[in-house]
Amino acid sequence: MLHRRSFCKALAAAPIALASPMLMRSSFADEVSSIVIISQTGLPYLPLMVMDALALVQKHAGQLGIATIKPEYKSLGGTQSLIDALLSRQMDFGVTGVPSLATLWDKTAGTPNEVRALSAVQSMPFMLVTNKPEIKTIKDFTNQDKIAVPAIKVSSQAICLQMAAAKEWGDDQYAKLDAYTITRSHPDAALSIMAKTEIDTHYSVAPYYYYELATAGVHNVLKSYDTLGGPATNGVMLMSKKFRDANPKVTQAVNAALSEAHEFINKNPGDAAQIYIKTTSEKRSNQEEMTRFISDPDNIWTTTPQQTMTFAGFMHKVGTMKRQPSSWKDLYMPECHELAGS
Repeated sequence: MLHRRSFCKALAAAPIALASPMLMRSSFADEVSSIVIISQTGLPYLPLMVMDALALVQKHAGQLGIATIKPEYKSLGGTQSLIDALLSRQMDFGVTGVPSLATLWDKTAGTPNEVRALSAVQSMPFMLVTNKPEIKTIKDFTNQDKIAVPAIKVSSQAICLQMAAAKEWGDDQYAKLDAYTITRSHPDAALSIMAKTEIDTHYSVAPYYYYELATAGVHNVLKSYDTLGGPATNGVMLMSKKFRDANPKVTQAVNAALSEAHEFINKNPGDAAQIYIKTTSEKRSNQEEMTRFISDPDNIWTTTPQQTMTFAGFMHKVGTMKRQPSSWKDLYMPECHELAGS
C-alpha cells in the first residue's frame, strides 16, 4: 500500500487517464460505450448501488441518444485501493473522500489530466468508536492504542483526526495521533472492535458504527460533524477533466443517474434498504433496521458538496496541500456549480 509520499511521487510521474485504454467507443460522437465506476464498502455507497440496481446510467444515456452503454460497478476495500485503480487507469469514476480529491486536484490542476469531482455523493458522519472504557476523549489515546482508518494520512477519517488533534493541541501538533493509526477496511475494523481483538478504536462509517455502538462495551469518542462544525460530504464522484471533455453525454448521464438515485433514496428508503441488503449480502440487518439507518437525519442524500473548503483549507494550512483553491468549485466539474455548495 502506498503512503502519502510515495503516492504523490507516483502521481506526479504517472500519466493519469481515468478511462481504461481498452474502452470501446460508441457511435454517439465517439463517446465511450463502457465505463467503470468504483466504490468502497458501506452505506455511503448506497447511491451507486441504486444506480446499478435500477440501471439509471443506461436510462439517462438512452434519453441523451446513447443507445448502448455498459457501466461496470466494482467495489474496493479502501481509499488507497481506489487511488491505485486511478493510477493504473482502471476506472472512469470513483467515489472517494474530499481529502483524496483535494490531493489529486493539487497535483493535477491546470494539466490536461486534471482531476475533479463530478459532484458529492452524500453527506454522512464518521464516528470514532472504541472498546476501551478509559478512552473518553482523544487526549486519552496512548501508544498502546490502534486506531483503524481506511488509509493512514490520506483518508477523510485520517484528516478529520488530524483536525481534531490540531484543535486540541495546536496546528503544529496536527499529526500527534498519526502514529496510532493503522489501515484497515471498515468491515475488518468493525469485526475487530466488536470481538475486542487487535484494534481498540475505529473511525467508522455507517452501517458499521451502528453495529459497533450496539455492542456491549463499545462507545463513541468523537463525531466528525463536531470537528467540522456541521454536516460534511463523505464521498465525491471522482473523475478527470479529460474524460469529461471527451465524453460530455456520458458524464451528463452519470450525473443525472446519481441525482435520480438520491431522489429514489429520499422518497423510498425501504426500497433502498432492500437494494443495499441484496447488493452487499448484508446478514446483520433486516430491511426495517437498514431503513432506519438510511433515514437517520445525520445521513443527507444529496449531490451538493459540503465542507470542501474546510478540508482543503486545513490541508493547505498544515502543508499537505500546496495549492489553495479559491472556491469549492475549483475542485468540482461545472455540472454542480449551480448548487449551494461549500
